[in-house]
Amino acid sequence: MRAKELMSPLPVAEESGQSADTRRLSEIAYSRILEGLFQRKVPVGAFVSQSELVQLLDIPLQPLRDALRVLEAEGVLTIHSRSGIQFLKPDLELARSTYQFRSIIERAAARAFAETAELDKIEAMAKAHHKIMKEIETKGFDSHMLEKLEGLEQQLHGGMIAALRNPLIETTARRLKNYVTLIRLERLITQPLALRTLREHLEIIEACAQRDADRAEAAVASHFQAALQRILGMF
Repeated sequence: MRAKELMSPLPVAEESGQSADTRRLSEIAYSRILEGLFQRKVPVGAFVSQSELVQLLDIPLQPLRDALRVLEAEGVLTIHSRSGIQFLKPDLELARSTYQFRSIIERAAARAFAETAELDKIEAMAKAHHKIMKEIETKGFDSHMLEKLEGLEQQLHGGMIAALRNPLIETTARRLKNYVTLIRLERLITQPLALRTLREHLEIIEACAQRDADRAEAAVASHFQAALQRILGMF
């Protein structure tokens, strides 16, 4: 996941009356910490000191502290006074809670998307999914294909969330996406799994193209249930 895709608003910094430059540095620190986790520079569940993070991620100390406070509030890590920072290690309960919460939000989002999204946009999504499915079937699945798959996931799920036009839900969805990324870090995505995910996406997209909100909601619920079952096999 690229830094620009990470959730960056830092409410703590804004409430403290810090300058725009300071907030920007804190947002960069926030993104770098998550990027360090997602790229395995910082192992999940790791216990590290602030000074180690400063050196590892090339982040100034004060912006690092600002970002750590926000990430602690979001449940990504725990700050232990005088001893260090402990990062979240995903477990079975986190996976269940995350996917249950996503399902609740995105079932409503799927209905809104089915009822309001432009048909041209829906058709473009369908074409993009069919295109990458053909590529995977003919060329196999590698890191390049994984990046394309992640792009399609963001396009579909992000598009549905945006259809709700609710900033609070958008913020929550970005936080949940960070949890999902952490949960998936140790999961190997194979060609059959990638194709299965794309087919589940197409079920949602086709329902939305037909303006069938009930079917779209059911397809999202089924997709998250199947995704959770795949994730649970890791634990």
